[in-house]
Amino acid sequence: MTESETFETIRYTADVVAVTRESVLRRVMRRINRRFDTRHVLLIERGWDPFEGHWALPGGHVDPGETALQAAVRELGEETGVQVGADELRLIGLWDQPERDPRGRYVTAAYLAVVPAGTTAVAGDDARTARWWPLNDLPVRLAFDHADILATAVASAS
Repeated sequence: MTESETFETIRYTADVVAVTRESVLRRVMRRINRRFDTRHVLLIERGWDPFEGHWALPGGHVDPGETALQAAVRELGEETGVQVGADELRLIGLWDQPERDPRGRYVTAAYLAVVPAGTTAVAGDDARTARWWPLNDLPVRLAFDHADILATAVASAS
């Protein structure tokens, strides 16, 4: 290592884009006209900074000895009460922009979960509220870069 080399602490997180299933007929109608998109996405209202009071995807830190997939399953359950198995999650990508989190350098693995319509969500852990939002009527601003993660997940699920 040379004197000019520097290192930064990188934190590892996992986020989940949980969307509801739609019928085959609704899927066909959505492709014809976006207003027929009846899918919903599960968001939490953050209970503290950064972005306190903003809506975000369920997620959080990967704990020691845990994989990102295990953390995604755990965080979804802790923050929303929605239980899924690891086999029900699909990796949609990694987000690692240096400025994506004001607390420092964070890298997140984002997963997609497709759940039945009518799945109950109840806020827990650090979520102030958990709510299903229509994909065509989302909050104006999402925390962090969650709008980008959500857009990628929805495109991959279409």
